[in-house]
Amino acid sequence: MDQGFRSLADQLRSWPADRLSRLLLARPDLATPAPHDSGQLAARAATRTSLVRALDQLSRCELTVLDALVIAGQTTVDRLSSMVAADASTVAAALTHLEDLALAWRAVGGLRALTGVGDAMRGGPGMSGLQPFAPEPLSAEEVHDRLDELSPAARTMLDHVAAAGGEATTGSARTTITPAQAETPAEELISRRLLVSRGGGHLFLPGEVGLALRGGRTTAERVDVRPEVPTSRRSASLVDRAASGAAFEACRRVELLLDGWGVTPPSALRSGGLGVRDLRATAAQLQVDEPTAALLVEVAYAAGLVTTAADPDGNPAWLPTELVDVWLEQPPAERWLALTRAWLASPRMPGLVGQRDPAGKVWNALVPELAGPFMAETRRMTLEVLAEIPEGEVLASGTGPAAVLARLGWERPRRPRTRADQVAWTLGEAEALGVVGLGGLASYARALVADPSGTGDADPAPLLGALLPEPVDHVLLQADLTAVAPGPLESGLARTLQLIADVESRGGATVYRFTKDSVRRAMDRGWTAAELHDLLARVSRTPVPQPLSYLVDDTARTFGSVRVGYAAAYLRSDDETTLAELLAHTSAESLGLRRLAPTVLVSTTPIDVLLPRLRELGAAPVVEAGDGTLHVARPESLRARVPRDRRSPGAAAAHETARVASVVATIRSGDREFAARPATATTPSGALSALREAVDERSPVVISYVDNRGVAIERVVEPLSVEGGQLTARDSAADGVLTFSVARIRSVRAS
Repeated sequence: MDQGFRSLADQLRSWPADRLSRLLLARPDLATPAPHDSGQLAARAATRTSLVRALDQLSRCELTVLDALVIAGQTTVDRLSSMVAADASTVAAALTHLEDLALAWRAVGGLRALTGVGDAMRGGPGMSGLQPFAPEPLSAEEVHDRLDELSPAARTMLDHVAAAGGEATTGSARTTITPAQAETPAEELISRRLLVSRGGGHLFLPGEVGLALRGGRTTAERVDVRPEVPTSRRSASLVDRAASGAAFEACRRVELLLDGWGVTPPSALRSGGLGVRDLRATAAQLQVDEPTAALLVEVAYAAGLVTTAADPDGNPAWLPTELVDVWLEQPPAERWLALTRAWLASPRMPGLVGQRDPAGKVWNALVPELAGPFMAETRRMTLEVLAEIPEGEVLASGTGPAAVLARLGWERPRRPRTRADQVAWTLGEAEALGVVGLGGLASYARALVADPSGTGDADPAPLLGALLPEPVDHVLLQADLTAVAPGPLESGLARTLQLIADVESRGGATVYRFTKDSVRRAMDRGWTAAELHDLLARVSRTPVPQPLSYLVDDTARTFGSVRVGYAAAYLRSDDETTLAELLAHTSAESLGLRRLAPTVLVSTTPIDVLLPRLRELGAAPVVEAGDGTLHVARPESLRARVPRDRRSPGAAAAHETARVASVVATIRSGDREFAARPATATTPSGALSALREAVDERSPVVISYVDNRGVAIERVVEPLSVEGGQLTARDSAADGVLTFSVARIRSVRAS
């Protein structure tokens, strides 16, 4: 073992840059803002808030090892291995991880837990309930000999104290007696140092005694056995087919979502979210239920494909970004990979959409509050558990999800109570996105789990691309006004057919149905009858049926027979009967129609309201330009700029690595300055770092302190802890423990 260091700050100064970078990446709160030097980094690592975040990253086994280290106070690896009910190699690996997180460090006398760890762990998972060793601990042989000397009543009392948490009160028992003078069971225990006085009438069970009562281990059960995940047999090819089909559908529906929002963007709520009606309309457009629509909307947002921006009228709306055009040019497998990587890294929780918050308000999609700090970790860890299942096996139905939850509870026992919901959401979302199929991880998704940020060599896209069918560029037109797509259509053709026909059924072959409304919808977007005839003849492998040609011609014949102009508005038609029917229609009374001439009507209704109302009445109006020509145009798809915070996971990881490297350079520069500083710390940050180091070293220091009268005095104290802006220290002159405000300490120097 290394000879050890005086303090954690000294150990951090000895670390190479790559190990220091790993610490800052694992505990990012330590790097914001950048510490001046290793002393300030060590002081920040010992704050309660940072300790709690670091402890949340530990497994039950690692928490148990750290608990044993807190109990031992200062020990060796071999002694610690004997205290923990786990293999020595597991304990060694846990210790390495704890050191990498700066939760444990190698002092001159052996391994030590970082100051404050015991208090931060108190009462949480992984705690054995044992107290730290006494200041002068008994050997294992001495403890066993003294236990053998106890009367049955004293042994029963000792077992009761151990089961109750290891703390008791003295009551009427004397605390300064020999075993021969003991008259009560409590005095038997106190006189043999099996219970130690803490002052104020309080007693505690020393850790070495608690270990002896538990057979030398901090826990009775083994802590290195992870919960098993039950599985059942399922063909890997069947899993891949199911998952790849869902992956293709997810990409296609996101594409439809972007097409729809590019033309008619939904309004953004004041809270920044998506309205319930807009979500319902989106679900109908995509032909999915609302939870699935919320998932697709949130994934598109996480991938940077949609954002809030001003619509043509200047109102906030949800618009596709400029990244959409690049995304649409990619093969389907690449598009899927961009979506799933964004989903994996996203803290968003689509599963909450439609549920009610504690105040009773319904959660809307895309609201900023729909983010959870542990959601991305839950997704990653859930998929890692599935990745451990061999190919050819899947989660057992019924018991599988519960076992995954139990595994994550072992891996992160301190994490939130909502973990059960998050695991269920992850499994459902993974099925919908094609990461998981039939309860098993798809073969191509294993590369995604192994390299979620895309910085390595693993690339799931070719594996998924081999499973997806080749897109087709044709359809089969039938006499019943339907078109059958014998496979997934090319992106452009699929969007065009979605415009001029309605999707009747999906599956291996998608069926589109042509109707008068769908053809008129295409003409409203600027298509002419000649263009529609040309398109149908070009994309069909069968002759264009006569009924479909008649449908296009009949719709074109009535299309534009009524013309609407910008008067307030006016209607003009060469067919007097058509205008007479509109004027006499009972549902047209609210439009304010009035005849000016046999072929001209005027209306008091604005044109943007009048057009859809006339279409509801069965007319097919078009807008007339000022020169009398038809004014039809294909609407441009709106685009917004990509937000800066919508980086790809790979770009975000590279940015974080570069930032950490800059912080490490700052710390190293500060360490060089520290070596040249005087021995007395006079700055607030320097004084705090010096006090933290004194706590680690358990060495006295001289502090210059301004008292309540404004007088500067010097005291020699032994710092015990620094927390919440307060220094707790033992003052030998006052013969007691005192508390000092760190803000009033002007300087600190070694005693």
